[in-house]
Amino acid sequence: MERCISDLRKWMYRDKLKINNDKTEFLVIGSRQQLLKINHSSFRVGMIDIKPVKVVRNLGAWFNSHFSMSTHISKSCSTAFVWLHNIKRISHFLPRDKLEMVLHAFVTSRIDYCNGLLYGLPDCEIAKLHRVQNAAARLLMSCKMYDHITPILINLHWLPVRYRINFKILLLTFKALYGMAPSYIIDLIHIKTIVCYSLRSTEGVLLKHPLRRMKKSFGDRSFSVAAPTLWNALPVSLHMIKCTSTFKSNLKTYLFKLAFNIS
Repeated sequence: MERCISDLRKWMYRDKLKINNDKTEFLVIGSRQQLLKINHSSFRVGMIDIKPVKVVRNLGAWFNSHFSMSTHISKSCSTAFVWLHNIKRISHFLPRDKLEMVLHAFVTSRIDYCNGLLYGLPDCEIAKLHRVQNAAARLLMSCKMYDHITPILINLHWLPVRYRINFKILLLTFKALYGMAPSYIIDLIHIKTIVCYSLRSTEGVLLKHPLRRMKKSFGDRSFSVAAPTLWNALPVSLHMIKCTSTFKSNLKTYLFKLAFNIS
């Protein structure tokens, strides 16, 4: 790692760039058993010894050493509730459509940011984001705290958090299939070859699952596993769509019916 950083510093120096040693952090991610086997007390960046940290921030997302995303969720919820408190103070002066716009801009956008990283997390973590969404929905509809939330979400046509995560991953998978995603995303999915027996069930595009068995705590949450798992579970009618806007509309309708058990 020190040699790699040294080479990186030389490359940046040639391009008149500089690594800020004081702001350099490093984080080791793994299971508790894996972390116990690794000696990662510190390493050297320039003239400074950098020690490991338990949490780092990258592009607005917070990562911890166990990749549980608990810090990211806690900070997102904390900030969202602050905005909800402030928005509630002015909600009486805003028409409903403008209030919904403000809530999406400052609250639900925080639920959706980097939510593809939350795939496969336990319900106890996702429930924290649900409370934010429920509070925003009640504020928008001027409902009481203990009013049943399901009819409110159905009326607003809002997807629950778990399904919003799946929506994000499936949309990215669709774009990867049709060359609209970055190459490093496209390389993670592989189309499954199917022998056609003129059956309707064999129509559409299916994806291969990775052959290599990975650790359940990390591997099952990766995009290369989540994408084929979610995509192959979609109905054939969605597989056949090639227009992005049509796919988004139909996908949301499908997930909405699935979330609220609507026939």
